[in-house]
Amino acid sequence: MDALYPRLLVGDFPAAVEFYRAVLAELFGVQPVKVVAEASYANWDLDGQTGLVLFGRSMIAGTVGTADLPVEAPAQDAAMLVFKVEDVDTAAKTLERFGATLVVPAQDRPQWGPTLRTAHLRDPDGNLLELQSY
Repeated sequence: MDALYPRLLVGDFPAAVEFYRAVLAELFGVQPVKVVAEASYANWDLDGQTGLVLFGRSMIAGTVGTADLPVEAPAQDAAMLVFKVEDVDTAAKTLERFGATLVVPAQDRPQWGPTLRTAHLRDPDGNLLELQSY
């Protein structure tokens, strides 16, 4: 049962699918379960559960009545997608190779956890991503 999973609302659906198709295949060996371009919908499963869903931002904006609001406004991030990986440094290079932008290079974070190492990037749509190992 898929009780809880992340759904990223993306502005450029084709670019987001291309990015996550490559990254999730490289990091976790998974391919999308479904990509429905005309509905701006794609999903990937991990271990039999939904792991990530992409949905076109304009599709949901029309549904919830926010289509007339600005698409972007300067603000601090409200959400972050976290990937637990074996090697943060290698994974960061992989994401960059597929179009992510490095925000904070890989570094140890003992104040967050005794063996925690993280890197922060942005996907092509600007969503904040964290790579972590511990």
